[in-house]
Amino acid sequence: MPRPLRVAIVGAGPAGIYAADALLKSEAAAEPGVSIDIFERMPAPFGLIRYGVAPDHPRIKGIITALHQVLDKPQVRLFGNVDYPGDITLDELRSFYDAVVFSTGATADRALPIPGVDLDGSYGAADFVSWYDGHPDVPRTWPLHAEKVAVLGVGNVALDVARILAKTADELLPTEIPPNVYDGLKANKAVEIHVFGRRGPAQAKFSPMELRELDHSPNIEVVVNPEDIDYDEGSIAARRANKQADMVAKTLENWAIRDTGDRPHKLFLHFFESPVEILGEDGKVVGLRTERTELDGTGNVKGTGRFTDWDVQGVYRAVGYLSDELPKLPWDIESGTVPDEGGRVIENGAHLQSTYVTGWIRRGPIGLIGHTKGDANETVANLLEDHAAGRLHAPAEPAPEAVEAFLAEREVRYTTWEGWYRLDAAEKALGEPEGRERIKIVEREDMLRASGA
Repeated sequence: MPRPLRVAIVGAGPAGIYAADALLKSEAAAEPGVSIDIFERMPAPFGLIRYGVAPDHPRIKGIITALHQVLDKPQVRLFGNVDYPGDITLDELRSFYDAVVFSTGATADRALPIPGVDLDGSYGAADFVSWYDGHPDVPRTWPLHAEKVAVLGVGNVALDVARILAKTADELLPTEIPPNVYDGLKANKAVEIHVFGRRGPAQAKFSPMELRELDHSPNIEVVVNPEDIDYDEGSIAARRANKQADMVAKTLENWAIRDTGDRPHKLFLHFFESPVEILGEDGKVVGLRTERTELDGTGNVKGTGRFTDWDVQGVYRAVGYLSDELPKLPWDIESGTVPDEGGRVIENGAHLQSTYVTGWIRRGPIGLIGHTKGDANETVANLLEDHAAGRLHAPAEPAPEAVEAFLAEREVRYTTWEGWYRLDAAEKALGEPEGRERIKIVEREDMLRASGA
């Protein structure tokens, strides 16, 4: 009797769970069946949905409902709090599985090569996001002493950072933020936030809904300079070709022509300002220097040689995420991805047998969650093609209980899908007395205890 196809997925964010879903919906799931184990270094699943989405975005967190349905399937097991390669290596995974899919995402900040990035008061956006999202592996406090702050970048992460800095702690209290984050935000002195983009409104990477949400807060006055509303032929073509880009530009135009109101916190969206240096005194941030840019006809920009120094005491760099290198896999330093063809890991021009990638570790931190699903479908289709053609290697110990025995022998304290339900219930119980949906548990040890690891 043929045994089920055994697949390990490393990373329990949307990319990994979508890969599991694609396997469950495949013909192989019917005959001979699939058996999927998802390994996650955090004690809880869901990756950047839990630790990368701002707490005041409950709609995006609704994606967790769909991911739940996949993890509820009996063919799927979750092994949380298991680190690759610290707790289990690639060779060890291969001894248990026919194929291994890596979907580890991106959590670090991409470098910004300008002078002053190492000054006290210059921060990577990813670190700040991890702090306000209650990530167990970052410090519990955050220095929020600056009254005027710059945010570099015009993507949704930049908007999240700017919005969290500009809102009051009490506005965010109904969300799942843990007590340490509430206390930190209560002490936040920021009253003026400046968001800087190198190019124009038509090139901004905001999604329309995220942008409009900035204006919903009773405490945030969004200000756009009418001089920053400018388009060339390339920009007009971009707006015609992309409905979202057009909606973003229209929103910015409307904000540029209205009178400035009197909400207490000001949030300025600046375009055509390219950061060239973070200014410091005595090792601390005291300003930001930008060069004014102008459109060149194609939608790109060139420098004008005109510089402005902005009075800010804090700078947050939201110029993109970068994946962590995965030991034992080939690596492209430039893109921060594993080289692949259709999700098959490529080393020295050939497919690294039985080894696959999907999500941001495959294509870089770009695109929305919907793109991740298409990515997973392609990777899984090629994995199944290799399986049908007999190209996968044969594991020495394919029995599901062999993995549990291995982790027990290594004394790895792992969490399970049942454990997530316990942690979920514990967080909801914390929120109930305050009339909140949940309060996130932060400490890893507390998460493990609540999960019954």
